[in-house]
Amino acid sequence: MAGEETEREKKSAASGRTHTRNNTHQSSSSGYLKTILLVTFVGALAWIYQTIQPPPAKLVGSPGGATVTSPRIKLRDGRHLAYTEFGTPKDEAKFKIIYIHGFDSCMRDSHFANFLSPALVEELRIHIVSFDRPGYGESDPNLNGSPRSIALDIEELANGLGLGPKFYLFGLSMGGEITWACLNYIPHRIAGAALVAPAINYWWRNLPGDITREAFSLMHPADQWSLRVAHYAPWLTYWWNTQKWFPVSNVIAGNPIIFSRQDMEILSKLGFVNPNRAYIRQQGEYVSLHRDLNVGFSSWEFDPLDLQNPFPNNNGSVHVWNGDEDKFVPVKLQRYIASKLPWIRYHEISGSGHLLPFVEGMTDKIIKSLLVGKEEVSESREASV
Repeated sequence: MAGEETEREKKSAASGRTHTRNNTHQSSSSGYLKTILLVTFVGALAWIYQTIQPPPAKLVGSPGGATVTSPRIKLRDGRHLAYTEFGTPKDEAKFKIIYIHGFDSCMRDSHFANFLSPALVEELRIHIVSFDRPGYGESDPNLNGSPRSIALDIEELANGLGLGPKFYLFGLSMGGEITWACLNYIPHRIAGAALVAPAINYWWRNLPGDITREAFSLMHPADQWSLRVAHYAPWLTYWWNTQKWFPVSNVIAGNPIIFSRQDMEILSKLGFVNPNRAYIRQQGEYVSLHRDLNVGFSSWEFDPLDLQNPFPNNNGSVHVWNGDEDKFVPVKLQRYIASKLPWIRYHEISGSGHLLPFVEGMTDKIIKSLLVGKEEVSESREASV
């Protein structure tokens, strides 16, 4: 009996040691698996983080950056704005205009140089300043940019160049959108403004949901998603517009499907490739194009539809010009904005698209309307709203 009990005890001890070894092995395997999963997860997060991070800007005038070739003014925060001036000498000018360029553009693209007649410049004594917006061309980027900051940049530019207490604004496309910011933040400096095919932020809070949704749905899906990302996930804008899995913005890609019939006719004469494209993007697409989208379609601090007439004494005017076939800016929303701001002088051009100011003679008409109140009624009409 004693021998049998001793044998059972030995078997029990051996079984216990085996069970302990199995548990230890299983625990060790489970620990290794958890470690591998954790390392994989952290590695995936690191890869995703690296993927969505934009590369450093190639600052103009810095090692690895382009050479500064244009005059620049230094702003209070240390950034620089590049600019060019033409027309009547500043000291002899009667009218001084700051041109605000659009998306994926620069000061060199100003149509004033080629489409504003020299005779009109001389007759009205017009002095024009064109500048690179932050991140474009030779102007330093502003990674904290906002509608307010660009309006204050423009005021500093005017002060630095000695344009006087008041000046006119001519904003094209997203430059027109920025003109709304100037009318809100520096109205005391504005003598008058022309917003030509001004971009519309679909998230301005006073835009009616039904018209906004309808206008938004008319865009190509790739452009819809580009704007959604800029508004809801601006930290993904660089990745979204450089990834290869989904279609990216047709505007950035230069896809001709975004142009109207008249726009295509104009481009066939001017050339489909912008000769300034390399200059425009030379500091990097993130600090120029992507940041522009983030600012233009962010949640603004104000809504243009809340603006009050900056010229209650009729000592100035604000004009909005839009082609009724513009495929960039929905004319239906533009009409709505004009209907809610009765002090706006709204001009809708039949048959015209987004490249409205490049139509022969149109820039002269816009400038005459802005500076001296003259316009060809046969070429523009007040849209029924």
